[in-house]
Formats: sequence, C-alpha cells, structure tokens
Amino acid sequence: MLHEYIVWLKRIVENPAAKSVIKRLSSPKRIDSVLAAYAGLRQAKGITEKSYYAIISRAVKKAAEKFGIDETLLKEGLKDPYYRRGLAGVLRSIAEYGITMPQKLYAPFLVVWNFTKKCNLRCKHCYANAGKAVNELSLDEKLEVVNQLDDAGVVAISFSGGEPLIHRDFWKVATHASQKGFHLSVATNGTLIDREVARKLARLNFGYVEISLDATRPEIHDHFRGVKGAFDKAVKGIKSCVNEGLFVGIATTATKLNLENIPEVIDFATELGAGRVIVFNFIPTGRGKENAQLDLSPEERGKLLEYLYDRLEEGKIQVFSTSPTYAAVAMQRIAARKGKRITPTHFANVELTNMEKYGNATIVLSEFIGGCGAGRLYCGIEPNGDVTPCVFMPIVVGNVIKDGFLNVWQESELLEKLRNRDAEKYACRDCEYRYICGGCRARAYAYSGDVLAPDPGCHIVKFVKAQGF
Repeated sequence: MLHEYIVWLKRIVENPAAKSVIKRLSSPKRIDSVLAAYAGLRQAKGITEKSYYAIISRAVKKAAEKFGIDETLLKEGLKDPYYRRGLAGVLRSIAEYGITMPQKLYAPFLVVWNFTKKCNLRCKHCYANAGKAVNELSLDEKLEVVNQLDDAGVVAISFSGGEPLIHRDFWKVATHASQKGFHLSVATNGTLIDREVARKLARLNFGYVEISLDATRPEIHDHFRGVKGAFDKAVKGIKSCVNEGLFVGIATTATKLNLENIPEVIDFATELGAGRVIVFNFIPTGRGKENAQLDLSPEERGKLLEYLYDRLEEGKIQVFSTSPTYAAVAMQRIAARKGKRITPTHFANVELTNMEKYGNATIVLSEFIGGCGAGRLYCGIEPNGDVTPCVFMPIVVGNVIKDGFLNVWQESELLEKLRNRDAEKYACRDCEYRYICGGCRARAYAYSGDVLAPDPGCHIVKFVKAQGF
C-alpha cells in the first residue's frame, strides 16, 4: 500500500490536465484550498477555482479507483489540515520535479526556528551557543516570517532556541502561527513550564512539546545543563504538559557522560507519561566544539542504535534517534526478520503487519522520505532570519526577510547539493543505504568542514564494506 500510495500520487500528477492545474495554482497553499473543497470542507468559488476543482477531483478519483483506495476514507483523511497541507506540498513537488529518491520538495515540511539565543541554562552541548539575545528580528518581522512560511506551504514550525518560552514575543508569534494552521511544536528545556504555560500551549493546539532530559540522576542533568535545580524543574514541566493532554517527547543527547543512563531515561519517560523519547546525535558545533571529547565512537553509537530499536519494537513508547543511520538499522532488522518497524525519519515510524505483502514498500517509502533531512525535508531559521540547512549546520544560505524564504529554499546551490545523493562528491553515493540514510550532514560538516564528507560517526560503513557494497 505504501508503494502504491507513492505511485498513486505520481499518477495524479501525470494526468496532463491535473499537472497543468497544479502548476497554475503555483503554491501548495492554493492546492490545499482545492483539496479542502474536495474533502467537503468548503465550496469552490469562482469560475476558475471551480474548473480547477473539477479537474483535480476527477484525477484524484480516477487514481483512487485505479489503486483500490476508498475515496470516502481519502476524503475523511483530507479533513486533517496537516495531512492535507502535506499532500498539497508533495503534489506540487512531484509536478515540479517528478518522483525523485529521496523526494525533492517545493517547500520543506518542517522549519526549525531558533526563535532566540536567550536562555536561562548553559548546556555543555548547546549548538546555538545560547545565553544572551543578540541581533534578533522585530516582532513585525517575525510575523512576516510566519506569513512567508504559510505562503510557501510549510506544514510544521518547531520553535527552538535558546529557550523560546523565555522570549516576550513567543506567545504573539505562536498565536499567529496557530491561526495560520501550522502543526506547531516547541523544543524547550522545560524549566519555565508550569500548569498555566502548559494550558496556553494546549489552547494554541501545539501538537508536540519536546523537553530535554539528559539523565535520570539530577546531578548529571544539572551538570550537563550548567544550572542546579534544572532537573527538578524539567520534570515538573513534563508532568504539567502530560496533565494537560499534550503529546510530550523527552529529548536526550547521547554522550559519554550519559550513555549508560539512557535505558533509565526511556523507562523514566514511560513512567512520566511521555509519548516519545528522541536521542540526539552529539554534534560538535556551537558550545559543543569545546566538548568534542564527549562524542560517542562509531561502535558505541552502533550499539546504542541497536538498543534503541529494541525499545522501539517493545511498543511501550516511541523511541527515535536523529542519527540517519537509525533507518539503516531498522532496514537490516526487517531484512533479517528481526523487526517490523521502520523509522524513515527521526519523528515517525511505520509498523509492518504483513511482511510478505508490504516488505518491499518499506524500502520505497524510506527512499522517498530519505534519511537526513537537512536542506531537503526541513531547514533552520536563526533569530535574525538567516536560513541554514539544519540548526546544527551553521552555514547561512540566505535570509527570510532580505531574500524571501521560498527563493532561498529553491535557489540555494548548497541546499541543492544536499539533495543529490548520487553526486560524484557525495561520500555515501556508493552505499546501498544512501537514500534512506545519507549520513548526518551536520556531523560531516562539523568534523571536516565539508557537507558532503563522510559522517565520522557512521558504524554502518564497516557492515557495508563487509557485504561487498
């Protein structure tokens, strides 16, 4: 079904009339509007929109019939604003670029916005080197950023920092983004979240709250975070969010300081009622440069990813990693009939209930989504509006206010390089897992200064060489 779904999308866009209409609509936002009419959420207005609606509806219906997709269920699914927004973006992307592996996108699904450098902690691994607010956009400019992301068809905004909740503009900008219909999330140290803050996040429909917790022992977490009492406040923040019905993820950065404690972090997260644990790659950038010795060896990372996959398979809690190699681990387990879950990105997994029927589809889906998303699935925005391929990759490719977001996304030569895993200079081009993994480009850059260089933390490379790939 997953493979057929991608072919179904391709079939819609290959319909000459539908492809022409999708390009004329120009933006995913306008395609979203037509899909909303198809789902029965609104009436098409005006002669032009009605004609576009008729053509796209007919193409979608024919493609659904061809692949045995229940049109009633399809329309029901399209009532979900995030699903609809994402589908609109994919349709526009395929119309523009065709099907690619991994898929090249008209606009990113996700933007991680480092809202401010201001922070109340002093974390050893901080990629943003946060502390004081400097060189930030005005409130009006921040609202303009939201407007540009909306016009581009971006599905989700994740507010990060620094500590985003500390900034006076956060609630105004978050309210504006919520009204625009984005899927919203916030990455926070959790120390500023009490019952009222959690309620405000819930009222604004934040779909995900990610709170950092580096260990289950307060002294380790506080040492890592640079402020005594940070652990107790973070735990209070987690409990407040869970009590308000928010979906909570606990983020921990794997280093030599806390590697042995990660199993307890997962257990603790389950006890607290969190829905997800996400283990971040340590990347020596920002303040992290001063602590590069804390990084895991490839062997340590490999064993960790294998363990995380075991915990994911348990099914008690979602367990992810920002290491793109996690998807390769999943594929190896599935191929060996030792697992049923694939993790095509660091925020989603698919459980296979019928290996014989859907096994090959996992490869197609993973290659379509495609491992490291830097400059392809997502990008970062700095407090001053600068755009970076990833928040862990401090390379400025343009500025939202000065250059326009969509123009930067579509015209940057560096972003284009990150999207082509068959390029001659791409370190992983001969690896069978290049489309589902591709290596962490931020780690490659941090260690070598070259975004296309090998990821020095990759443990898969030995396996690949041993298999003769």
